[in-house]
Amino acid sequence: MKKTIKILVITALISVPAILFAQNPPHPNNGGGPGSGNTPVGGGAPIGGGLLIMLGLGLGYGAKKAYGFKEHNKMIP
Repeated sequence: MKKTIKILVITALISVPAILFAQNPPHPNNGGGPGSGNTPVGGGAPIGGGLLIMLGLGLGYGAKKAYGFKEHNKMIP
């Protein structure tokens, strides 16, 4: 039993690092320069709509916390 566990551990220590090598990410625009192709280098995801939603959610959360703080202080004599 000990010999089997020893063989499994040695096999795992040898094979796991070989499996865990990651590939390099692909170059933007399939290897072309920044000006060639129709995709911008940083990607084409818009951030304007998400930014407004996050600001609105932050304002709502802050208002809820401020209201709760005000209500909590009313109860204390």
